Amino acid sequence: MSPIDSVLNPPPARPDITRAVCRGAARHLRERGYAIVKEMTFANGRRGDIVALSPTGELLVIEVKSGIEDYRVDGKWPDYRDYCDGFLFAVAPEFPREILPDDVGLIIADSYGGELLRDAPRHPLVAARRKALTIAFARLSAQRLALIEDPPL
Repeated sequence: MSPIDSVLNPPPARPDITRAVCRGAARHLRERGYAIVKEMTFANGRRGDIVALSPTGELLVIEVKSGIEDYRVDGKWPDYRDYCDGFLFAVAPEFPREILPDDVGLIIADSYGGELLRDAPRHPLVAARRKALTIAFARLSAQRLALIEDPPL
Protein backbone atom coordinates (compact mmCIF):
# COMPACT_ATOMS: atom_id res chain seq x y z
CA MET A 1 0.00 0.00 0.00
CA SER A 2 1.44 3.37 -0.98
CA PRO A 3 1.71 6.20 1.59
CA ILE A 4 -0.97 8.17 -0.26
CA ASP A 5 -3.30 5.16 -0.39
CA SER A 6 -2.80 4.49 3.33
CA VAL A 7 -3.82 8.07 4.13
CA LEU A 8 -6.86 8.03 1.85
CA ASN A 9 -7.88 4.50 2.84
CA PRO A 10 -6.68 3.61 6.34
CA PRO A 11 -6.94 -0.04 7.40
CA PRO A 12 -9.99 -1.01 9.46
CA ALA A 13 -9.59 -0.70 13.21
CA ARG A 14 -11.56 -3.88 13.91
CA PRO A 15 -10.87 -6.25 11.01
CA ASP A 16 -12.90 -9.21 12.32
CA ILE A 17 -16.07 -7.15 12.64
CA THR A 18 -15.41 -5.43 9.33
CA ARG A 19 -14.96 -8.80 7.60
CA ALA A 20 -18.17 -10.21 9.12
CA VAL A 21 -20.28 -7.15 8.22
CA CYS A 22 -18.80 -7.04 4.72
CA ARG A 23 -19.57 -10.73 4.18
CA GLY A 24 -23.15 -10.43 5.43
CA ALA A 25 -23.86 -7.27 3.45
CA ALA A 26 -22.44 -8.87 0.30
CA ARG A 27 -24.61 -11.96 0.81
CA HIS A 28 -27.67 -9.77 1.26
CA LEU A 29 -26.94 -7.82 -1.91
CA ARG A 30 -26.35 -10.97 -3.97
CA GLU A 31 -29.68 -12.36 -2.71
CA ARG A 32 -31.29 -9.19 -4.08
CA GLY A 33 -29.74 -9.78 -7.51
CA TYR A 34 -26.72 -7.49 -7.31
CA ALA A 35 -23.25 -8.39 -8.56
CA ILE A 36 -20.68 -7.15 -6.10
CA VAL A 37 -16.99 -6.35 -5.92
CA LYS A 38 -15.11 -5.45 -2.78
CA GLU A 39 -12.43 -2.80 -2.50
CA MET A 40 -13.01 -0.90 -5.76
CA THR A 41 -10.92 2.25 -6.18
CA PHE A 42 -12.48 5.32 -7.82
CA ALA A 43 -10.93 8.12 -9.87
CA ASN A 44 -10.74 10.33 -6.76
CA GLY A 45 -8.48 7.77 -5.03
CA ARG A 46 -11.15 6.60 -2.59
CA ARG A 47 -11.89 2.90 -2.28
CA GLY A 48 -15.41 1.62 -1.79
CA ASP A 49 -15.73 -1.32 0.59
CA ILE A 50 -18.48 -2.87 -1.56
CA VAL A 51 -19.69 -1.73 -4.96
CA ALA A 52 -22.92 -3.37 -6.10
CA LEU A 53 -24.24 -3.45 -9.66
CA SER A 54 -27.96 -4.12 -10.11
CA PRO A 55 -29.45 -6.04 -13.05
CA THR A 56 -30.57 -2.67 -14.46
CA GLY A 57 -27.11 -1.08 -14.21
CA GLU A 58 -27.64 0.91 -11.03
CA LEU A 59 -24.50 1.25 -8.87
CA LEU A 60 -24.46 1.33 -5.09
CA VAL A 61 -21.52 1.99 -2.80
CA ILE A 62 -21.64 0.40 0.62
CA GLU A 63 -19.28 1.65 3.32
CA VAL A 64 -18.70 -0.89 6.10
CA LYS A 65 -18.23 0.49 9.61
CA SER A 66 -16.87 -1.74 12.37
CA GLY A 67 -17.77 0.55 15.25
CA ILE A 68 -18.30 4.07 16.53
CA GLU A 69 -14.65 5.12 16.27
CA ASP A 70 -14.38 3.78 12.73
CA TYR A 71 -17.38 5.94 11.80
CA ARG A 72 -16.28 9.04 13.71
CA VAL A 73 -12.79 9.19 12.21
CA ASP A 74 -14.11 8.64 8.68
CA GLY A 75 -14.71 11.92 6.94
CA LYS A 76 -14.34 10.48 3.47
CA TRP A 77 -17.71 8.80 2.94
CA PRO A 78 -19.42 11.84 1.31
CA ASP A 79 -16.80 11.56 -1.46
CA TYR A 80 -18.44 8.31 -2.63
CA ARG A 81 -21.71 9.95 -3.63
CA ASP A 82 -20.23 11.08 -6.95
CA TYR A 83 -19.54 7.44 -7.85
CA CYS A 84 -22.90 5.79 -7.24
CA ASP A 85 -26.65 6.02 -7.65
CA GLY A 86 -27.11 5.32 -3.95
CA PHE A 87 -24.88 5.20 -0.88
CA LEU A 88 -25.35 2.95 2.16
CA PHE A 89 -23.62 2.11 5.39
CA ALA A 90 -23.38 -1.50 6.50
CA VAL A 91 -22.93 -2.02 10.24
CA ALA A 92 -23.10 -4.80 12.82
CA PRO A 93 -26.36 -5.32 14.75
CA GLU A 94 -24.93 -3.73 17.92
CA PHE A 95 -23.83 -0.54 16.11
CA PRO A 96 -25.62 2.57 17.48
CA ARG A 97 -27.67 3.45 14.39
CA GLU A 98 -28.83 6.78 15.78
CA ILE A 99 -25.42 8.32 15.06
CA LEU A 100 -25.68 7.61 11.32
CA PRO A 101 -27.11 10.28 8.98
CA ASP A 102 -30.69 9.83 7.80
CA ASP A 103 -29.90 10.63 4.16
CA VAL A 104 -28.06 7.36 3.43
CA GLY A 105 -29.16 3.75 3.16
CA LEU A 106 -28.54 1.25 5.94
CA ILE A 107 -27.80 -2.47 6.02
CA ILE A 108 -27.44 -4.36 9.30
CA ALA A 109 -25.23 -7.42 8.81
CA ASP A 110 -23.21 -10.14 10.43
CA SER A 111 -21.19 -12.95 8.87
CA TYR A 112 -24.35 -14.91 7.98
CA GLY A 113 -26.37 -12.29 6.14
CA GLY A 114 -27.89 -8.86 6.24
CA GLU A 115 -31.08 -6.88 6.23
CA LEU A 116 -31.84 -3.61 4.48
CA LEU A 117 -33.28 -1.27 7.11
CA ARG A 118 -33.29 1.88 5.00
CA ASP A 119 -33.01 2.13 1.24
CA ALA A 120 -30.48 4.59 -0.15
CA PRO A 121 -31.86 7.85 -1.52
CA ARG A 122 -31.18 7.85 -5.26
CA HIS A 123 -29.12 10.41 -7.12
CA PRO A 124 -28.64 9.01 -10.65
CA LEU A 125 -25.20 9.11 -12.19
CA VAL A 126 -24.64 10.92 -15.47
CA ALA A 127 -24.30 8.53 -18.42
CA ALA A 128 -20.56 9.03 -19.01
CA ARG A 129 -19.65 8.34 -15.40
CA ARG A 130 -21.99 5.33 -15.25
CA LYS A 131 -20.32 3.88 -18.34
CA ALA A 132 -16.81 4.46 -16.95
CA LEU A 133 -17.72 2.90 -13.58
CA THR A 134 -19.47 -0.07 -15.17
CA ILE A 135 -16.42 -0.76 -17.34
CA ALA A 136 -14.13 -0.41 -14.30
CA PHE A 137 -16.40 -2.80 -12.35
CA ALA A 138 -16.30 -5.37 -15.17
CA ARG A 139 -12.54 -5.10 -15.64
CA LEU A 140 -11.84 -5.45 -11.91
CA SER A 141 -14.14 -8.48 -11.71
CA ALA A 142 -12.54 -10.11 -14.75
CA GLN A 143 -9.01 -9.45 -13.49
CA ARG A 144 -9.78 -11.00 -10.12
CA LEU A 145 -11.43 -14.02 -11.74
CA ALA A 146 -8.40 -14.49 -14.01
CA LEU A 147 -6.09 -14.50 -10.97
CA ILE A 148 -8.20 -17.21 -9.34
CA GLU A 149 -8.24 -19.31 -12.51
CA ASP A 150 -4.57 -18.75 -13.33
CA PRO A 151 -2.60 -17.49 -10.33
CA PRO A 152 0.89 -16.16 -10.88
CA LEU A 153 3.67 -18.74 -10.43
